[in-house]
Amino acid sequence: MTTLVASIVIFGLLIFFHELGHFIVAKRVGIGVLEFAIGFGPKLISVERDGTRYSLRALPLGGFCRLMGEDPEEVEDQASFQKRPLAQRFAVIVAGPLMNFVLAVILFFLIYFFIFGVPSTQVGEVLPDGRAAQTELQAGDVIRAIDGAEMRSWDDIIAAINASPEEELALTIERDGSLQEIKVVPMEEPETQRGLIGIAHAGRKFSLLGSLRLGIENTWFFTRFIVVSLSEIITRQASPDVAGPIGIVQMVGEVAQTGISNLLTLAAILSIHLGLLNLLPIPALDGSRLVFFLLEGIRGKPVDPHKESFIHFVGFTLLILLMILIAFQDIARLQLF
Repeated sequence: MTTLVASIVIFGLLIFFHELGHFIVAKRVGIGVLEFAIGFGPKLISVERDGTRYSLRALPLGGFCRLMGEDPEEVEDQASFQKRPLAQRFAVIVAGPLMNFVLAVILFFLIYFFIFGVPSTQVGEVLPDGRAAQTELQAGDVIRAIDGAEMRSWDDIIAAINASPEEELALTIERDGSLQEIKVVPMEEPETQRGLIGIAHAGRKFSLLGSLRLGIENTWFFTRFIVVSLSEIITRQASPDVAGPIGIVQMVGEVAQTGISNLLTLAAILSIHLGLLNLLPIPALDGSRLVFFLLEGIRGKPVDPHKESFIHFVGFTLLILLMILIAFQDIARLQLF
């Protein structure tokens, strides 16, 4: 249930922000928005205000912002997408992917400002009802290694403890400048089968501007990392490791077990992935539409809307087939059947 809820929330958040970018700019420049929908399939909730229908649909794996005039048969109205200046149409389309980068900044900001900040490996509290309280571990101790493996972050510590329920661990800690070893056996949590010893970290929080700066820096770091990884795959310097919706859901479920900070980090990285993917010149995605706008700017006239729609249709069909293939690979890799 945790996996399902977390996946729906993350997918919904990513889709909502993406479509919200299209929606806000379209409204701002006077393009009619016929429907703003989250999900596909039958409508669960639907209301109409100021000429726009807002709907929540049954399948939370997508969404759309249907603009007036996107269909070539609807271009007569002055509020139609096709009737607006090129710069305005370009802005409407590029706003979707850009909002995914904005979401990543917001999520990283929330982590730094409201949750943990950047966690160190210092113990902030030893809980009285945990197994650690039965040892000599104290608040203020810095955990340097577990079973000889160096601990670089609090996430490393949690992962090592969670993976070893009812197995003795040797914690190398630093106290007052000297190292010592403390042994502890994590208790198994019945609901999740994770190991727990009852400690809390001594994270440090950041100021409003400091958190925002770190949010931007992290978004830029992961954006560059993903771009470099994609370029290495394209140039065959690295093998592709692609996961579809099924694989991502499984990943979300695993990360959700490690805490809200890691889950928000994953959501931010997925949002960056979605933003970059939509900027690629793949038919049916935003990047392809931007290419048509660039051609229009060079030629001085738009590409025939019917031809453009046909190219997007073919691209969308191929994209669906690719998603089905990746889904089958996910099923085989995860041995779901």
